[in-house]
Amino acid sequence: MSAKSTTKPRSTARPAGGQSGRRGRHIVAPSLRIGDGAAASVFAAARLRGPIARDVIAQVTSLSIATVNRQVTALLDAGLLRERADLAVSGAIGRPRVPVEVNHEPFLTLGVHIGARTTSIVAADLFGRTLDVVETPTPRGPQGPALASLAGSAQRYLSRWHRRRALWVGVALGGAVDGGTGYVDHNRLGWTQAPVGPVLAETLGLPVSVAAHVDAMAGAELLLGMRRFALSSNSNSPGSSLYVYARETVGYALVIGGRVHSPVSGPGTIANLPAASELLGGSGRLESTVSDEAVLAAARRLNIIPNDSSGATVTTVLRAARAGDVRARDLLAERARVLGEAVALLRDLLNPDDLVVGGQAFTEYPEGMELVQAAFERRCELPARDIRITAFGNRVQEAGAGIVSLGGLYADPLSAMRRATRSEATA
Repeated sequence: MSAKSTTKPRSTARPAGGQSGRRGRHIVAPSLRIGDGAAASVFAAARLRGPIARDVIAQVTSLSIATVNRQVTALLDAGLLRERADLAVSGAIGRPRVPVEVNHEPFLTLGVHIGARTTSIVAADLFGRTLDVVETPTPRGPQGPALASLAGSAQRYLSRWHRRRALWVGVALGGAVDGGTGYVDHNRLGWTQAPVGPVLAETLGLPVSVAAHVDAMAGAELLLGMRRFALSSNSNSPGSSLYVYARETVGYALVIGGRVHSPVSGPGTIANLPAASELLGGSGRLESTVSDEAVLAAARRLNIIPNDSSGATVTTVLRAARAGDVRARDLLAERARVLGEAVALLRDLLNPDDLVVGGQAFTEYPEGMELVQAAFERRCELPARDIRITAFGNRVQEAGAGIVSLGGLYADPLSAMRRATRSEATA
């Protein structure tokens, strides 16, 4: 995976606005936010609280019963909800007393997380639950053949799902992502103006959304991780959240008022934040100090792993630490310290209401979280605050890709279904 870049994809060599030709009609900017429309509120109530009666939906959303009835009828017609007559209250008369729930069995969405080394293809249901996931090496070489190979893998995977209708494709990856067109600059993969979205749309014939991978993970935390529910547009606006990611790269995302903040000029980067560690080495910058690559290089210098161990991974270092190797423990403790101090710096700068960390640098070594928290508290100038670890553990990348594929449905379910149907008709 690649760190967030401050470089925005160039506007040349791509269809203006992403709306040229059949492919452009399938590219939809990612929607990583809590939906505030009536249909979104009703669908969220059914998704998070169903089976649920219409009068209860009206209570929890603060919508009028007439509005709820209209939206429920529209969502039933679209196939996104189904009635549960078997759960109706005894003696109740009329359809408004029949509970409804999400009609999840007929549908799936496809998430694709493109990492620097591995690509995950994820099938998710309408609840955001992973139905299945496969991993394949990310193709190397020229971007054209690499994208064609990825699209072919996704197409073969989708062909296995005979009993579910695919509605949407979501792609999460590093680099500089233009969500409006689906074009990406990805230095680590050597991609420049790579038409990630258009190639997948052309191959799969489905709407495609493309998002920066850390934004996607923050979106998963917002929409799935806490299972939060926005009661209505009149309720208090959700607060702010800072999501910090670390593995092979580092990155961050901000959630403000129920929406992942995506600046027009492109995402920022924390790769170059100051970080010093004699044990880990590095260039005095955060990413080169705490990355998996930096940990492995330090482990070789300390003879924790052999110098000729080309196939070694951070898991090798973790096993050594858990087996009692003091050098490995010290190395991982040092990584935890540097990460904790970096999170403290960001917290002091941005002062979010909620603070979440994710990525295998945190989740693969949960023993180190106490050290991260301790370093964070020592470095913070603001009052102490607990750091919350992602709800998705080591599966955060697939959760991020999944929510990019579901975000449009959650934000505006009726419009998303119409778009999915149009795309299917023109495929």
